[in-house]
Amino acid sequence: MTSPQQPQPEPAANGTEAQPQPAPGTPPQAPAAPPMPPAAPAVPQAPPAQAAPPAPPTQQPAPEQPAPAAEAGTMMLQAQPAPSPAGEAGTMMLQAQTPGQPPQPAPADRPAPAPAAPPREAGTMMLQAQPMPEPQPLAAHGPGKDAGTMMLQAQPQAPAPAQVPQPYAQAPAAPHARPAPGAGYVSPIPASPTHLGHALASEWTKIRSVRSTIWTLGVMAVLVLGIGALVATAVSTNESIGATPPLFFGFFGMLLGILCVLPLGVLVVSSEYGTGMIRTTLTACPARGRVLAAKALVFFGLTFVVTTVVTGLVAIMDNALLGDLSRAEVTGAEWLKSTVGVSLYVSFLGLLALAVGSLIRHSAGAITIMIGVVLLPFVLSMFMLTDSLSDLRNFLLGYSIPNQITVMYGSKFPFVDGGPSGWEPLWIVMGIAALALGGAYAVMRRRDV
Repeated sequence: MTSPQQPQPEPAANGTEAQPQPAPGTPPQAPAAPPMPPAAPAVPQAPPAQAAPPAPPTQQPAPEQPAPAAEAGTMMLQAQPAPSPAGEAGTMMLQAQTPGQPPQPAPADRPAPAPAAPPREAGTMMLQAQPMPEPQPLAAHGPGKDAGTMMLQAQPQAPAPAQVPQPYAQAPAAPHARPAPGAGYVSPIPASPTHLGHALASEWTKIRSVRSTIWTLGVMAVLVLGIGALVATAVSTNESIGATPPLFFGFFGMLLGILCVLPLGVLVVSSEYGTGMIRTTLTACPARGRVLAAKALVFFGLTFVVTTVVTGLVAIMDNALLGDLSRAEVTGAEWLKSTVGVSLYVSFLGLLALAVGSLIRHSAGAITIMIGVVLLPFVLSMFMLTDSLSDLRNFLLGYSIPNQITVMYGSKFPFVDGGPSGWEPLWIVMGIAALALGGAYAVMRRRDV
């Protein structure tokens, strides 16, 4: 530590006398080597650190502070000469002792310190002035800063009592989480085998959460109800409708309503191929037959319920407006066929569209094919006017979709010879839809996605 050279007649605050300084006219003497404190055996020294700031000229006793409960040590700061001018060098040794331990003995060449010590902590502080020929600064061990030597010496401490580790309170494992001897990893999450019900729930969530379902079925209901009401109101102005059953006039609205059901059947499958979500579906449910069956069942059930409600309302309205104008008596079988039978026919026609969408995997192409299946035979037969094509014309007219719907309503086109009758149109469309679904299942299992 550096301090101004001046005689100190009185002893230091801690009881250690300082050596007298030479008179100003006395020639300078060689600096004496500063004494080093006794080093504790087998204690590693800390690496040299940067010097602390110089202490004030007058050393005052530090206030009483409680000794740290953890450890104690020795800190020694030693100034070293440097080329640039500075004050004078000195040695300061601070030695901290834990409460209850005897103080370290003072060096033999130094007077013993005063016995007064704080009740909790004891220590020794010594300041010794050394004459210097010229004021020299402290030699810096690092560039740009003055540094000194600082030594910290730890005092041995009593070993802390060992703590007995407490065992963790671990809940008992579930029975399903215990792997069998020799088995691999078993997840602690309970897992149940999947079945068709899970696939049905997934497909129901899909079909009710997309806008295409609301738009297609909503437009179909509006067309069937609106056109059925308009036709019944227009026909009710006549005096009589002859032997035509009053339920037949629901055919005009249903013919346009089919054109809304077919796109929905195609989009149930083809929309997932277009967006790439079919990969997620098949990853979650690798059983492809189960996926196709779930799509078909959910679509068929939804379409059948909506169509049955709409055809039932139209049948009630037509019978109320035209029942007195018709000579035909409406029986329970005709009611069943005009409502439930027509709904089954339209639903199976939608299943045919679903199978075509699974085969084509393209929405626009599958919808175009289904519209051609519904309308193309009837339109082509209208241009076959020669006698050589009469048989083909009658076959196309009789088995066209519009004529089959007419038969389900209890009538047929007057210019058609032959064709199905009764419930035959329903069996025909059921067979065609089953064949198309079988082909879609075979193709779906063979290809990648």
